[in-house]
Amino acid sequence: MPEMQDTEQIARSIAADLKLPVRQVLAAIGLLGAGNTIPFIARYRKEVTQGLDEIALRVIEDAVEKTVALAERKATVIKSIMGQGLMTDELLASLQSCSDSRQLEMLYLPFKPKRRTKAAIARERGLQPLADLLILQEPLGSSRNEILNQFVNPALEVADRDAALQGALAIVAEQWSEDVTLRRWMLDDAVAIGKVTSTVKRGKKKEAGKFEIYFDHREAVGKIPSHRLLAMLRGEDEGLLRIGITMDDGRAIARMKSQFIHDRQFEFHRDLVGAIGDCYERLLQPATQSSVLQNLKEQADTDAIEVFGRNLHELLMASPAGPRVTLGIDPGFRTGCKLAVVDETGKFLATSTIYPTPPRNDSEAAAKRVMEFVNQYNVELIAIGNGTASRETDVFVGNLLKEQGLNLTKVMVSEAGASIYSASEIAIKEFPDLDVTVRGAISIARRLQDPLAELVKTDPKSIGVGQYQHDVNQTRLRKCLDRTVESCVNAVGVDLNMASVSLLSHVAGIGPKLAQNIVAYRDQNGRFENRKELLDVAKLGRKAFEQAAGFLRIRGGEESLDNSAVHPESYTLVGRMAKKLGTDPKRLVGDAGLSHKLNPSEYVDDRFGLPTVIDIISELEKPGRDPRREFKAVQFDDAINSIGDLKAGLVMEGVITNVTHFGAFVDIGVHQDALIHISQLSNSFVKDPNEIVAVGDLVKVKVLEIDVGRKRISVTLKF
Repeated sequence: MPEMQDTEQIARSIAADLKLPVRQVLAAIGLLGAGNTIPFIARYRKEVTQGLDEIALRVIEDAVEKTVALAERKATVIKSIMGQGLMTDELLASLQSCSDSRQLEMLYLPFKPKRRTKAAIARERGLQPLADLLILQEPLGSSRNEILNQFVNPALEVADRDAALQGALAIVAEQWSEDVTLRRWMLDDAVAIGKVTSTVKRGKKKEAGKFEIYFDHREAVGKIPSHRLLAMLRGEDEGLLRIGITMDDGRAIARMKSQFIHDRQFEFHRDLVGAIGDCYERLLQPATQSSVLQNLKEQADTDAIEVFGRNLHELLMASPAGPRVTLGIDPGFRTGCKLAVVDETGKFLATSTIYPTPPRNDSEAAAKRVMEFVNQYNVELIAIGNGTASRETDVFVGNLLKEQGLNLTKVMVSEAGASIYSASEIAIKEFPDLDVTVRGAISIARRLQDPLAELVKTDPKSIGVGQYQHDVNQTRLRKCLDRTVESCVNAVGVDLNMASVSLLSHVAGIGPKLAQNIVAYRDQNGRFENRKELLDVAKLGRKAFEQAAGFLRIRGGEESLDNSAVHPESYTLVGRMAKKLGTDPKRLVGDAGLSHKLNPSEYVDDRFGLPTVIDIISELEKPGRDPRREFKAVQFDDAINSIGDLKAGLVMEGVITNVTHFGAFVDIGVHQDALIHISQLSNSFVKDPNEIVAVGDLVKVKVLEIDVGRKRISVTLKF
């Protein structure tokens, strides 16, 4: 964190941008600087920040990082220019007042150490004074040849007058290209009237079929959607497309002439006009194109990362089926369907392989094995992976349940990322003696029981709810994903006696190392009976305990409050409440009738403000409540198993699997997700698909079009 005097200045700047009181921003910066996590601050320090939520705190955190980085870069730039002896009062003032990193780099450009450009070589040959004369365009007092003769020097490889002139013009072109005002105008003009262009590379048409719509494409810079830009850039990365920015060349050159050409009678007027063209074509136009594409890419990354973060949040916060014995099935044709039974805690119990589908079609033996598992382990849920052979397996299980008169819930579960988890170090450590396919079936079963607890074991990029997630800035994407997972884990809370290392590592204040130490302590000493025991875990100090304790739950422990979101620092307050009501604190937990008798204002003091007191009373009414939605299962049509079974006009149930800027994808049980284009989400205009649907939503859709060859299905919510 910055020094105190800098902190106040930074806080004022951030507060102005976010339209927040400076004191709120200062409080947040102070808490972050003291090592507090954002989930902890948002939940347990509402009085200090006056109720700033996680979103506002993240924005402040990012703004501080950005401001500090800019300040550090300014210091580096100022030191560099001063070291060259070229600093002026005006330039220093401009640098110090600069609030944008791109503007800072534009100011620094003329002073930046340069590679050996044409201009750099010309300077080495002593041609800078000639370039200065050309830029000034003042009366020379000598003829053209007399001026040029002064700079002819074969020893410095300036063989004749033409070589001297061309070298000096290269310097002129470079200096013009570094003009801050011109560069800013060029960038603004390209954004205002420029076009992003995409063409297929010669000889690449056949292999670039998936990019066909971009073979000859033009779109306004200021209007191109992020998903189309990222698609074009992917085509370029694969060596199939050529991407560029077209600008109004004549308009730009006219602007340059009016800025740099002062005297039509100047001896070197025609040469300077030629230098304008060279400056534009060789330096300014490519630099502007690069800047525009970089800016567009950064914005597209921001959009795509926001989409991924939002979808991941909805997926992680999907409804849990709960702690019930579950049979997980990882479907397959040739290799069969792997079965795995897990108990209500997710503990692995048994595995087998069945072959109810082609090529073996041994449905009788398969049915017998499934029923043996159902009866032996009292299975309550059946989770079927949605990959290869999923619909055939789903139909087999559905028919079996009908034949046996069983009222079990079967659910199609997304397999996205399951194969990556199955082969990961986490899975190998958890089940070293099991085949990867069995680990996959276990993961499918656990995903149904508790999506959050299982999905945190998988690299979020592999879960499949993003938009070009492999094409965006990976550092920014990782930061977004880590924040999303942290937010979800702490919002739900974690069972201290059951959580995996993966899940515990996302709890505020814990991290991977402490998570491993917690599990090691649990393995050695048995279950935790109270939160205070955490302080006995190796290297888990009071700061980590303060941050994490409120998000960790202990069911059936010594202290009833340990199974709630009430922080241990507030237990004494609950004691006061219970005393006021003449009851035991344990009776107060979960008794809404008693909680309703509490008047929050009576318990406000210097330590506990009204927001905290209200949160505590609310938690006492429903301790450890799960913020996730109630579990519901989608019911696919048993008669529709593949894309070939679809017909326009069919109305089907489905579950939203991904939401993008151009619409949403829905699983309707045919191996291929259908697209609900943004125009088909509502009868009214839709600006953002997230206003209508979210990942995990159960919806009814009507089929519009089917393209079997391209495996594309269009559906609508408008019917």
